[in-house]
Amino acid sequence: MVIPRRTLLMASLAATLVHTVHAAPPMLPVSVSLADELRLALASGAPLLVMVSLEGCPFCRMARENYLLPLHQRHGLPVVQVDMRSKHMVKNFLGQMQTHDEWIRSMNVAVAPTILFFGRGGVEVVERMSGGYIPDFYGAYLDDRLRQAKSLIAA
Repeated sequence: MVIPRRTLLMASLAATLVHTVHAAPPMLPVSVSLADELRLALASGAPLLVMVSLEGCPFCRMARENYLLPLHQRHGLPVVQVDMRSKHMVKNFLGQMQTHDEWIRSMNVAVAPTILFFGRGGVEVVERMSGGYIPDFYGAYLDDRLRQAKSLIAA
């Protein structure tokens, strides 16, 4: 049986469209070792930003895709993500293994998204950003805290 070229072309196009529609949204690196990620961040002269996210959270998506992901991809800002309710394992700043959810609870984080800014010793260096904020001002709040955190770790 010979399949007409046009049919093959249409099938290929349809497969591409289905793949595009179902492609996963862009994600931040998932944390596996906060201690190692912090060490690399500090070596580059930056704090480690940890985004606490929750699957399906529209405010998390806004913070990740519009602010944190571009800073990470374009400017190399050290940002990792941990997920509420996740059983993925992460090595905490003390070298102990915990699930993402256990680590989040140990940090007293109850709202997604929450952005934490870590400096030497795994200490939060500036006030965390909890919640979605007003989208028009989210970038300004993030920039302000990032500037503060960088100046504190450089001191």
